[in-house]
Amino acid sequence: MRHPPRLVLLFGGLLLAVGLLSPSPPGAAAAAPACTVEYSVTGQWDSGFQGSVKVTNNAAALSGWGLGFDFPAGQRLTQGWGAQWSQTSGASVSAANESWNGTLATGAGVTLGFLASWSGTNPAPTAFTLNGIACNGGSGPSQPPGSGAAPALKVSGNQLVDASGATRRLLGVNRSGGEFLCVQGYGIFDGPVDDAAVKAIADWGANTVRIPLNEECWLGLDNVKSPYGGADYIAAVQGLVRRVEAHGMTPLVELHWSHGVYTGNSSACPDVHATCQKPMPDAQYAPAFWSGVAGTFKSDPAVVFDLFNEPYPDRATSDTAAAWRCWRDGGACPGIGYEVAGMQDLLDAVRGTGATNPVLAGGLAYANDLSQWLTYQPHDPTGNLGAAWHGYNFNSCAVESCWSSTLAPVLARVPLVAGEIGENDCGHSYIDRAMAWLDARGASYLGWTWNTWDCSAGPALITSYDGTATPYGAGLRDHLRALTSS
Repeated sequence: MRHPPRLVLLFGGLLLAVGLLSPSPPGAAAAAPACTVEYSVTGQWDSGFQGSVKVTNNAAALSGWGLGFDFPAGQRLTQGWGAQWSQTSGASVSAANESWNGTLATGAGVTLGFLASWSGTNPAPTAFTLNGIACNGGSGPSQPPGSGAAPALKVSGNQLVDASGATRRLLGVNRSGGEFLCVQGYGIFDGPVDDAAVKAIADWGANTVRIPLNEECWLGLDNVKSPYGGADYIAAVQGLVRRVEAHGMTPLVELHWSHGVYTGNSSACPDVHATCQKPMPDAQYAPAFWSGVAGTFKSDPAVVFDLFNEPYPDRATSDTAAAWRCWRDGGACPGIGYEVAGMQDLLDAVRGTGATNPVLAGGLAYANDLSQWLTYQPHDPTGNLGAAWHGYNFNSCAVESCWSSTLAPVLARVPLVAGEIGENDCGHSYIDRAMAWLDARGASYLGWTWNTWDCSAGPALITSYDGTATPYGAGLRDHLRALTSS
């Protein structure tokens, strides 16, 4: 869902310090180190991991900087952000400032991120330097993946099934907040996500919660305030995933806001940062995001991945075939000024971690157009790929005849999840029709959104996080409860 601008305006790991200091003269206080480094593993999988390094300058202001450290157990750098990273040979790693973050005032910090491979063990570096001067450093534990009562899922034909082979339709809600509040600098989730708040969702009869995410916050890029990005953000997402699963619900995590300047047709903002919806994911950060997310949750087969919220490369070009090629293959896409990561690139990033979790890919026109999805679907070596569709009363494909001609052929071949359904009139006549059509064909659907916004400004299901429904939300709630009791 595209957030109404008015709504955006309304919301404006444990690190352990280890001293590496020179001894002080007797009776004198130890001098502050010239720099402080906090190193943490924010996600780890069989052969790779995502790391975060926060560097704070405690000495005179710098107009350029270079960080150095050695990996102690043969780890190899594969990608980095926030700096110009290098590991040409051996264990030594260097990270030099970019042109835009070279100034580091006294007391100022910069947070960098990277992906690397490992085997055997993955201990943290113990010594760091900034411009050749020794820093103190520390490391923090990575957080465990989610776990709970939700079933492990895989694709079987055109259905999602659990370990026993029973069909699992994904029926529930979206829990918006993690895509925007962090990058706006106000927090991580919009409203409570504690156990009581998650239980209120389950009490509606929901069995799935879709969790929109922000790639810059997950990666801990420097434009995100440190309490809301990197290790802290990842830990918060993992906590919500665990609570969702503890109530027997499927967590569906997805990339919602991403990096890249787009000012063309239907642009949501001119900002390079992940402060709005972009027409396609970016090659610079989106694959790294999915490597980190998939690596974090690969050992939890209850988690489902949705590659990109609402692609709209078709708004950037009148060539429909070119838009679909952009959707699948990425690269230099017509009308889009940054290098695009296609659905195949993101799927490859997920599978490159060894993750076999089910993956969904939404089509064009804000995921409302699946007319060429089967023609251009990416290749998944695990066979665990499904289609995502978004349906609102104001979309072009909002009637049964369109659903029958464009959705039915897709859902006959692969699982189809309507990741967002809703309407902007505070009623539920449209979703009543959509749910009935999807029910009859064994498809899945999730209402947008479990947030206490004004339903006249956008489809909001609730007026309170205790589950009090808007008139629109009552239509979804009553339908889900009827399905549960039948």
